[in-house]
Amino acid sequence: MTTATSLEQARFNMIEQQIRPWEVLDGRVLDLLSQVRREDFAPAAHRALAFTDMELPLTQPAVEGQCMLAPRVQARLVQDLALQPTDKVLEIGTGSGYTAALMASLAQRVLSLEIEPALASQARTRLMQAGITNVEVRQADACANDFAACRTDGPYDAILLAGSVAEVPPALLGLLAPGGRLAVITGSEPMMRATFITRAGDADYRSAQPWDTVAPRLRNFPEPSRFRF
Repeated sequence: MTTATSLEQARFNMIEQQIRPWEVLDGRVLDLLSQVRREDFAPAAHRALAFTDMELPLTQPAVEGQCMLAPRVQARLVQDLALQPTDKVLEIGTGSGYTAALMASLAQRVLSLEIEPALASQARTRLMQAGITNVEVRQADACANDFAACRTDGPYDAILLAGSVAEVPPALLGLLAPGGRLAVITGSEPMMRATFITRAGDADYRSAQPWDTVAPRLRNFPEPSRFRF
């Protein structure tokens, strides 16, 4: 039987043994990891695994790409996006809603897009039960018609893609406000990089790739042609 004490010990171990060693040292983010109950966002079938260093499938049976990212990856992405209290944030790939919950505590407002209707509905319920009111979960294919589902709400101070893409579409970069930041995992297995892009001017984008990881693909983002002469 899982007790409150064992849950808190598991949460403490997750933070100290997985997340801090991955250079997540921002006190605001570490405090949030203690406060936002990750187990409440994990699917019921895998709640006991909420604090383990692994991706958790969000559906039964498991569907490729529909998962909760490992805690250290979620925490590092949120930390390195450097959110501010006045930021308007766009997330693509709501999943469980946990990353949106973390960002909502650091920013003014989060618009999160989820392509799967069932996942969008579940995330809304979890966020409501957690008392988080500044996240809007919108069921939509983000890529359709050059990001029409989120274009009118832009520009955004921060954009987080909760999965990997081969490359970042220019139309998405155009939704960044001046000084805005985008966080995404780019590349193809077995080598992917966490990529952070800052809009320094109208057509001036600065990019950094400070760490490696691997994450499932977000659906419907363009893939480069594999055809070779």
